[in-house]
Amino acid sequence: MAAKATVRVTQTGSPIGRKADQRATLIGLGLNKIGRTRELEDTPSVRGMIDKVKHLVRIDDNQ
Repeated sequence: MAAKATVRVTQTGSPIGRKADQRATLIGLGLNKIGRTRELEDTPSVRGMIDKVKHLVRIDDNQ
């Protein structure tokens, strides 16, 4: 069985002073503190969430 593609996301910026929906997107990604890293399944919905907060996160693609 082939392994699913994943994407590693690390929070680099603070949501303080940002819109509430951006803060909620970070929480939805499992991020709520600077420096926290999550490895998520690479799906269109996750990519859309990352695109919404791309100025607050660092993305490392894994295959």
